Amino acid sequence: MPIQRINLAERASDYPQALSSYQGKPPVYRVLLYPHRSLPRAGFVFFIAVTSVMLALPLLALMQTAVFWGLLPFMVITVFAIWMFLMRSYRTGQLVEELSLWPDRVTLIRRNPDSSQQEWQANPYWVEVIPHDTPVPHYLTLRGGPREVELGAFLSVEERMELKAEFEEQLRLLAVTQQ
Repeated sequence: MPIQRINLAERASDYPQALSSYQGKPPVYRVLLYPHRSLPRAGFVFFIAVTSVMLALPLLALMQTAVFWGLLPFMVITVFAIWMFLMRSYRTGQLVEELSLWPDRVTLIRRNPDSSQQEWQANPYWVEVIPHDTPVPHYLTLRGGPREVELGAFLSVEERMELKAEFEEQLRLLAVTQQ
């Protein structure tokens, strides 16, 4: 599941993947967002092995011919290209967004695949979640600080709608407890 909710009641705020902290206080709400990967690493090894075998089977009939040596480089290039593009997909999957909410601060920290980090923060009283229909349906942005930032653009439509409802509920609960 690309949305990981951190259970703060069980002191999970000290989890090792934490990107943000604020004056040593645990947030009242924290969620990690990351792209879905349908092919796990073990599946990757199996897929490459099966692909290599399936491409090699037709070559067995051509063993000890000139055609074999003509086709072999293309088969090797094909397996290498599949391996290279799947590894690139895994690198882009290292993207993580952490949304944290404290009584007086909201932070969104995005760790990019190249290990760079982008941070956004605002007062939760002024934060609003804004849905857009472009570039994708139910595209979410957060507004409330010096700029508007996107939230979970890599999530599915259903996940974005669920995240929007959940975060708005947390903002409402925080506003009620502050009064």
